[in-house]
Amino acid sequence: MKEDNRNLKAFTVLFRAYQTIQDATKRDLLQYDLNQTEFSVLEFLYHHGEQPIQVIGKKILIASSSITYVIDKLEQKGFVYRRACPKDRRVTYVLLTCEGQTLMEEIFPKHEQKINEIFEVLDQKEKDTMILSLKKVGLNAVNK
Repeated sequence: MKEDNRNLKAFTVLFRAYQTIQDATKRDLLQYDLNQTEFSVLEFLYHHGEQPIQVIGKKILIASSSITYVIDKLEQKGFVYRRACPKDRRVTYVLLTCEGQTLMEEIFPKHEQKINEIFEVLDQKEKDTMILSLKKVGLNAVNK
């Protein structure tokens, strides 16, 4: 196979694998009435605690215009609340509510298990190689 074709094949396989994995995790999260973006916000807060809205958007790679909408939806569901920064009126923190904390304590281990099941076909060396290779390609793509 010519090198150009191998690059296209690698791209296609990566893209299809991503879509399939995303579909599997979407189905898993729908049973909790969450989409992937909402879950990503909850997961970030679950692992990192109280965070400024701007930081959440940057860390989970969502546009600042969209993060407010996602936080609004999670607030309506009772999973998060906002707290104004007492020192800087421009900053608003987001925290998990008790209900949000309880939800994540229930679903995160199940989500982690689902991810483990998806990747169980690879041995540790294959996973390490994949991680390094994808990082390398991702960093290269930043400069293109």
